[in-house]
Amino acid sequence: MKSLKIFVVSIVILCFFGCSNETEKSTVNLSPPVKLGSHLPRLIKSQDEQIYMSWVETSDTSSSLLYSQLQGNKWSKPKLISQGSNWFVNWADFPSLMVNTNFKAAHWLEKSDVGTYDYDIHLSLSEGGAKWDSPFVAHQDGIEAEHGFVSMLPMDEERFFVTWLDGRNTKSFGHDHAEMDHSGAMTLRAGVFDSNGNTMNEWELDKMTCDCCQTAAAMTPDGPVVVYRDRSENEIRDIYITRYTDGAWSSPLPIHNDLWNIAGCPVNGPAVATSASQLAIAWYTGSRQVPKVLVAISNDWGRTFETPTILSEGNTLGRVGITSLEDGSFVISKLDIHQERANINLSRINANGDILEKRTIASTSMQRASGFPSISSRNKEIVLAWTQVEPESKVTISSYKFK
Repeated sequence: MKSLKIFVVSIVILCFFGCSNETEKSTVNLSPPVKLGSHLPRLIKSQDEQIYMSWVETSDTSSSLLYSQLQGNKWSKPKLISQGSNWFVNWADFPSLMVNTNFKAAHWLEKSDVGTYDYDIHLSLSEGGAKWDSPFVAHQDGIEAEHGFVSMLPMDEERFFVTWLDGRNTKSFGHDHAEMDHSGAMTLRAGVFDSNGNTMNEWELDKMTCDCCQTAAAMTPDGPVVVYRDRSENEIRDIYITRYTDGAWSSPLPIHNDLWNIAGCPVNGPAVATSASQLAIAWYTGSRQVPKVLVAISNDWGRTFETPTILSEGNTLGRVGITSLEDGSFVISKLDIHQERANINLSRINANGDILEKRTIASTSMQRASGFPSISSRNKEIVLAWTQVEPESKVTISSYKFK
């Protein structure tokens, strides 16, 4: 996948398009924390409900991972996490940041061999965020294969959780993201690490998954849940969930039986968020040749799910994100096709899955380089970040608060 040329991260704490003059007056522009060449933005929320953003800045010779914190209506001065000349930088497999109470963790991907998909997950820790420890490899297989599509969560007792797609079994059988011997399939793995980078636990969660769809994870009162695109012997690639409860991982189960039969990876992973009492998952499916974005709500932290709500049907690219607001509603971001462009659309649903609002936030390119919008929230505000690749370099930051 070719190096990306010019990117600008557009960060929006949104005002819904088409809103009233009163709403427009409540929109506040914020100063951008990024430079030209920025891309792959990811928004996360810390344990104390603060919003952070990580992103990558790419030059001709190297890539750098940086982060910033949203403080009031301003972003803090960007801080460098790491940089290197042998990174695997990809539009769909992006670095990320995790903020625990007393430390931070970040991940990125580095090439391990000459193969296109030979790369490792590198993790680095920091107590204050200004100085970062020497990186270490998250997985312990030592096989030069694909490892990526990481999700991280803070945990108590100075620990953090990491889940990823692991290609250690694919190396022996070949890897082409389309067809492979089932005995050499991609796996889903997870681990718990302490604040010194020591591996406390590691598990294989699923022995055969889709090859290059993003994972998603959330913390519930029962423990972490991991959501991902599964892969069956018959090439059914639906969204599954596994839960950590009472010291063990549950058997993976489908969120909904879409029965999407597809021989290759669609590169379109799910997203998950929690409210005070619910868990919600949004995802894309192309089942029966009809592209859709759906969302399903669970009232028992992922054990069972209500009938999904269809948010888009037909002209959609998926690339979903999800967050919750303080009133218990969920907001889902997605890319929908509109006149050879992609609209960044939001759908807000209530606790019953009813659609409350639909709004178009911006128009962007359908190219892979436009990436996956990232969404977060604070109180009644939505934060949305994405990579704008055309028509010209531009950073947009604004603030909107729901009534």
